[in-house]
Amino acid sequence: MPKSRDPLVVILTYDRLCTFEFGCAFEVFGLSRPEMGPSWYRCLTAAAEPGPIRGSGGLRIEADGGLELLKQADTIILPGWRSPTAAASEPMLEALRQANADGRRIVSICGGAFVLAQAGLLTGRRATTHWHHLAALAARHPDIEIERRALYVDEGDILTSAGSAAGLDLCIHIVRKDFGAKAANSVARRLVVAAHRDGGQSQFIERSLPPPSGARLSTLLESVERHLDKRWSVERMASEARVSVRSLHRQVRDATGMPPGEWLQQRRLAYARDMLEETNLSIGDIATRSGFGTATNFRQHFRASVGLSPGTYRVRFRCVGPRAEAK
Repeated sequence: MPKSRDPLVVILTYDRLCTFEFGCAFEVFGLSRPEMGPSWYRCLTAAAEPGPIRGSGGLRIEADGGLELLKQADTIILPGWRSPTAAASEPMLEALRQANADGRRIVSICGGAFVLAQAGLLTGRRATTHWHHLAALAARHPDIEIERRALYVDEGDILTSAGSAAGLDLCIHIVRKDFGAKAANSVARRLVVAAHRDGGQSQFIERSLPPPSGARLSTLLESVERHLDKRWSVERMASEARVSVRSLHRQVRDATGMPPGEWLQQRRLAYARDMLEETNLSIGDIATRSGFGTATNFRQHFRASVGLSPGTYRVRFRCVGPRAEAK
């Protein structure tokens, strides 16, 4: 992906459409973005079933076509679903199965995973959905490997997201895969959202940060991200936040869904990915700037996390066009 010069995204619509999830997909893939050049996405809407298409809030939708549009798509997005217990029509399920067999990329947001499960497209795969419906998905489809904490799961040709806002994270992740970090950052800035939240980040945080230490923790995390090349032990982080190591673990886990060391590793990897995509820096320089120290250490951690060597990742995902060296 993208397979064509201007890849086609088809967003499925259905009666009792989840309008927020639909809006997330259309905002990323459907709006005109002339600054992205002529190779940017084209976007169409497809009615998944006959009859009137009504959305939450009293909206009525007139789709560009029907299920036949899935045959033309590079990417198909199912923005939510009307109910975890609602059966999808056999024509819709068969169209999704055929699209998958034809190599189309299929994406579900929130409850859309239930339709993909009905179609048998999640069998033996990792997937997620909104935390409120995880138990129902697992009970109805025990052959799915449920990722209970993930914001989104990328299985290559099948991608699923958690709750509504996580669908926006997944859409930006897709832009990043297709057009690189620079394009994803541009879209995120237009949306005024975070440019990159890892799919493994916790989707549900039960406790908020206590106000007195919250400000110090926020300052610490921002400082760490600005200076990823420095040596950051858990003890140093706790000292700078003026809390105990035990308290730091609790607060960072509450805020990010990860312990401090794992969060630091993820931020270093994200920064390294940006440099691989957007700069011509050597692997050694990237290792130093992202805090991995040596090129060997960086390669080991990067391959373990991403499944590719840094060099292979750079060839596959580097941005098109000129780059400026990092300063």
